[in-house]
Amino acid sequence: MGKVAFVFPGQGSQFVGMGQALADQSAAARRVFEEADEALGFSLSQLCYEGPEEDLKLTANTQPAILTTSIAVLAALKEKQPDFKPAFVAGHSLGEYSALVAAEALAFADAVKTVRSRGQFMEEAVPAGQGAMAAVLNMDRAALHAVCEEVTASGHPVQLANLNSPGQIVISGSAEGVKLAGEQAKAAGAKRVLPLNVSGPFHSSLMQPAADKLQAVLAGVTVQNAKVPVVANVSAKPVEEAASIVDSLITQVCAPVLWEDSVQWMVEQGVTTFVEIGPGKVLAGLIKKIASSETTIISVQDMDSLTELLNGGVLC
Repeated sequence: MGKVAFVFPGQGSQFVGMGQALADQSAAARRVFEEADEALGFSLSQLCYEGPEEDLKLTANTQPAILTTSIAVLAALKEKQPDFKPAFVAGHSLGEYSALVAAEALAFADAVKTVRSRGQFMEEAVPAGQGAMAAVLNMDRAALHAVCEEVTASGHPVQLANLNSPGQIVISGSAEGVKLAGEQAKAAGAKRVLPLNVSGPFHSSLMQPAADKLQAVLAGVTVQNAKVPVVANVSAKPVEEAASIVDSLITQVCAPVLWEDSVQWMVEQGVTTFVEIGPGKVLAGLIKKIASSETTIISVQDMDSLTELLNGGVLC
């Protein structure tokens, strides 16, 4: 029987109402939301359940909200299936913190406070309007990297930020750099270039101030060795030692998210089932484009999808 990996979504998966029905139905999930409210000193649960959407979309709120909802879903799962351990865990950008909580490397209260700070630092790193991100569709990775290098050399920094799936790469950097690289990518045969509605140039060198501040925060957080290998965004390889985990979280702020490579690596290790834990189905969509059609991909975000997972027998 193939191995199971748990994967956790990142920014962009949020929606008003997330986690509410689950918290009503699961005491374990409800406790996670209560712990988040207590750790942060305001009602994050109310923001998740009721919005308003414009507040939920602020990076400093989105990051702890998605982490909390993901860990609430995980808690509900563990309540029903306490002994199951996945072969690997991984998360997309912010989702890496959820993966580390799942691997017992980070305490949830520490994680939720850290990602709240991370979101604030990322918002503050670049003045509004000076940075940008865009998704480039159907362009070879090496060719797009060459375009970014050329534009950066001309004085407008831009780089590969999210290597999400075959045919979907996000670029990030200065507003002018992203615009120029997008134009060159189209001229070189990219199918489409879609500007992203984000508050900053995430996973680019312009995020260095955020990385420096995050390093100071993580220095005060207890990080344990992971009990399950965590496939890191920065290397697409597992990290388990506490020091390596901290390094990868700091590097991750300015480095590309190697999601396609991470999924590919897990498939090569024998993973045949991916369980996306948290709001939305973004990762399931990406994994479908990376893994073979025989791979089982399940998104769990409420009691119905959790029941479906448990009845499916993949966690035996």
